[in-house]
Amino acid sequence: MHEQDLAIVKGLVSVAWADGHVTSEESEVIEALLQAFKATPSEVLEIRNYAAVARTVDDVPVTDLSYDDRRLLLLHAVLLTEADGERSESESALLEQLCRKLRIPDLEAKGIIEAAERRAAALKANA
Repeated sequence: MHEQDLAIVKGLVSVAWADGHVTSEESEVIEALLQAFKATPSEVLEIRNYAAVARTVDDVPVTDLSYDDRRLLLLHAVLLTEADGERSESESALLEQLCRKLRIPDLEAKGIIEAAERRAAALKANA
């Protein structure tokens, strides 16, 4: 698994913890990404151990993320906040913090978030 993919997954762990706990749906999304990124067994164990401890936006490894990776993280973060069927206020607040942490301009972030919300709605409709 590439270092930036590992950083994206760690960022998503922070998003999953936004409301104080990680739901089974959020865990499934993270596990699916580990498979998609072809994580080794040791990387899977590393992420599982990392996710066992409450994380915040301050834990997102921004320096390991390129310009494009930051936008991909935001897209996945929005999808993750929709995984359990509803986005909590704390998850919405964390998305705002994440945009600032990733240094994504407001207008661009709004576009990414709206596109991800449309994608999440389409996935739900097809489920």
